[in-house]
Amino acid sequence: MINLNKILILGPHTDDGEFGCGGTIAKFIEEGKELYYATFSCAEESVPEGLPKDILLKEVKASSKVLGIPEDNLLIYRYPVRKFDHYRQDILEDLVRLRNDINPDLVLMTSPHDLHQDHYVIATEGLRAFKFTSILGYEMPWNNINFETRSFIHLEERHIQKKLDSVKCYRSQTGRKYANEEFIRGLATTRGVQCGANYAETFEVIRWIIK
Repeated sequence: MINLNKILILGPHTDDGEFGCGGTIAKFIEEGKELYYATFSCAEESVPEGLPKDILLKEVKASSKVLGIPEDNLLIYRYPVRKFDHYRQDILEDLVRLRNDINPDLVLMTSPHDLHQDHYVIATEGLRAFKFTSILGYEMPWNNINFETRSFIHLEERHIQKKLDSVKCYRSQTGRKYANEEFIRGLATTRGVQCGANYAETFEVIRWIIK
């Protein structure tokens, strides 16, 4: 029997979960699923000049609130950006604790084919920690190579709007080309066409376990 009532989102950095699967998060919350969002860096070292170093911490809290994630279900770690490879064992141990504490039915995380070094660490250590759990890798096309669009989640306008509203909370990231509404809607529309929906987000099937 497929039971997907408890969901864990793994975001290497604040905003990754929203960009990769914000519409799906909104849909799962709407459906009443128990959802947790763990993010592993507030990327203080890469904050644009002139902005406070803790801005991403404030932005992820605001974004999570927009999506409807309960405050207690937002789990924030403070690993230094672009240096996750130096902390692999610590990150793995944090992931194992999350597995034991939450025992999720489904984990959504970055793809093992993601080129960003921190994203890759979360993907590989995530697989180690959750090897007996269903895992889907969310799409970040500016980083992905060989991404297999084998799984889709249908979305409606209200889910895409929630995603857009959550992304707008990240004022520090507005200069990035993938942070604009046209791109987000265009990608969701394209994925929708591929699976017969108005909108969709696509995922790579990393592990699929029916218990």
